[in-house]
Amino acid sequence: MTNKEKYKQAFSVLHPSEDICLEVERMAIMSRKASFKTAAAFVTVCLLMVCAGGMAYATDVGGIQRTIQFWLNGEMTNATFEFDSDGNYVISYPLEDGTMGERGGGGIAYERDGSERPLTEDEVLESLNDPEVVYEDDGKVWVYYYDQKIEITDRFEDGVCYVEVSNGDKTLYMTIKYKDGWCSSPHKYQSPASFN
Repeated sequence: MTNKEKYKQAFSVLHPSEDICLEVERMAIMSRKASFKTAAAFVTVCLLMVCAGGMAYATDVGGIQRTIQFWLNGEMTNATFEFDSDGNYVISYPLEDGTMGERGGGGIAYERDGSERPLTEDEVLESLNDPEVVYEDDGKVWVYYYDQKIEITDRFEDGVCYVEVSNGDKTLYMTIKYKDGWCSSPHKYQSPASFN
C-alpha cells in the first residue's frame, strides 16, 4: 500500500463539522455572485459600445449636415449643407413658392504627383462662390456672381461672350460659349478653343 492510499484510509473516517460545510457553501455562493456581477458589467459595457457605434454609424451615413449661407442667383440664401467623406454634397434651400430646391455635386482634386483625392469640405464650400451661367427658357442668359446679376444675352458675338466680374477682393475674367460651357481666370480671358 502506498502512502497516498494510507492517508486516504486514515482520513476517510473523518467528517467536517456542520459549520465548516455551511461556510464552504456560503463562500461558493459569494464567488458565483461576484462572477455574475463581473459578467453583467461586461455585457453592459459591450452593449454600450455596440449602441454607441451604431449611433456613430447612423450619424455618418448621412454625412455632416449644417446650415450655411451662400449666394444663389444674386441673393444671399440660407441652406442646409450635407457633406460626406467622398467629397459629395447636397444643398437644400427654400424656393419662393415655399418648396425646397436642391443642388448637389462633388468632385476630385489632383495632387502634384497626379493622384486623385476627394474634395474637402472647405474646397466644396469655396466652389459654391464660383460664378454661375444660367440659360433660361425664354432665351435669356445670366451670369450670377455673389450679389451680381448680369444679363449677357445680347453680348454674344460669334457664339462667345467675355465678362469681367468682381466681388471686391477678387476679379475674374469669364469666357462663355453660348450653351457650350465657360471658364474663368483671375489673370486674363481664356481662348474659347482652350476649353471644351
